[in-house]
Amino acid sequence: MPERTEVDAFVQSWTDAYFNRTREIVEKFGDSKVTYAIFMRRPVVSAPRLAIEWLRKTVEARGGTVDIDLHYEEGRWVGAGEPIMYVTGSFRTLCDLETLLLQKIGPPCVAAYNAFTMCQELPRASFLAMDARHCAGTEMSEIMAYAASVGSDRAKRKSGAIGFIGNATDATAHFFGRSAGMGTMPHALIGYAGSTVRAAEMFHEAHPDKLLIVLVDYFGQEVTDALAVCERFPELARAGELGVRLDTLGGRFCEGLDPAESYAVLDRNAPRSIRGYRNENELRHLIGPGVSAAAVWHMREALDRAGFLNVKIVASSGFGPEKCKVMALADAPINVIGTGSYLPDRWSETYATADIVEYDGQRRVKVGREFLLRKPGPATDKGSD
Repeated sequence: MPERTEVDAFVQSWTDAYFNRTREIVEKFGDSKVTYAIFMRRPVVSAPRLAIEWLRKTVEARGGTVDIDLHYEEGRWVGAGEPIMYVTGSFRTLCDLETLLLQKIGPPCVAAYNAFTMCQELPRASFLAMDARHCAGTEMSEIMAYAASVGSDRAKRKSGAIGFIGNATDATAHFFGRSAGMGTMPHALIGYAGSTVRAAEMFHEAHPDKLLIVLVDYFGQEVTDALAVCERFPELARAGELGVRLDTLGGRFCEGLDPAESYAVLDRNAPRSIRGYRNENELRHLIGPGVSAAAVWHMREALDRAGFLNVKIVASSGFGPEKCKVMALADAPINVIGTGSYLPDRWSETYATADIVEYDGQRRVKVGREFLLRKPGPATDKGSD
C-alpha cells in the first residue's frame, strides 16, 4: 500500500469513512480514470474558485493531476441540476476528496446567488459584507466574503449596480479590492462613551481621516441623536462625510414611529408600496418595528427638515434578499447597507452533490442521474451573461 502523506492524513481525518475505505479498495484492486459531475439541486450563481484552487493544490501535493471542465464560469447563473463542472482524474487520488470539495462549492454558490439578488434589487445602494460574526470559523468567513464579491460582480455587470464596496475584516478585504476591512463603531463604544455624540467625538479624534458613521439607536433616540451628531459636526454633514446608522432592534419602533405613523410616512413618500396586497413579512419590513422602510424614510425626512441633506443613511439588521426587495418597493433612501444576511437561510439548500459519470471513458451513472452525463460537443455556457 502506498505511503501516506501529510495531506492524506488530513483528508483521512475529515472525509467520510466510506471514501477512505473506497480508496483502500482501489489501491488493492487497481486504479481507474473517472469523471465526476458536480451539481446543485437549486439555481445558484457559480462561485467555484476557492474549491478549484483547493482541489488543484491537494491533487498536486499527492503527485497527481486533475482535469477540470468548468461549464459555468465564476459569476454565471446555473440552473438546478446542471453540472457546474466535470472533474477527471485518478479514482485513487480523487475518491476521498469529495467531502471536502463539496463543502467548498455549495455554500458560496448559494451565498453568491443571494448577494446578487440583494444588489440587483437595490442597485443604487452600497453594500458592506458584515457576515464574519455569523460564520462558523475563519474558513467559512473567507468563503462567504468571496461569495459576496462574486454575486456583487454579477450585479454590476447585469444592471450597473454599485454592489458590495467592502467588508468587515482585513483578512478578506482583498475580495473587494481593498487592503483593510471597513466599519466605524459598535454599540459597545456608545456605551463606553456614555452618549452618542461623545462616541462620535472620540471616533473622529482617533480617526480623523475616516468617514464618520454613527450608530444612533443605542438610547432609543434615533432621530434626536442623529440630529445632535449632525449639529456637532456641521462641516462633515455639509461635505457628505457624515452618516447615521440605523440598527434598531426588531422589538421596538424607531423613535417617533408606531404602525399608524409608519403608514403615514410611507403614504407621503412611497404610497404605491402600501396600496397593494402585502404579505405579513413584507408588511413587517415596510411598517413594522426595527429598521423598516418607514424608519428609513422617517430618518431622511428629519435630516432633510433640519438642513442635513448630504448626511448618509446606513441601514443594517436583517437585510437579506426578501428585505432588500421590500426596500426597493418603497424606494427607501438607503445609501449603504450592512449585511450578513446573504448567508443562506436554509443550510440544506447549500448541499452540493457529486456523481461519477465515467469510468475509464465509459459513460456510467446511477439510475436517475442520467441527466449528469456529459453531452457531446463543446460546452456553451462559459461566456459572460
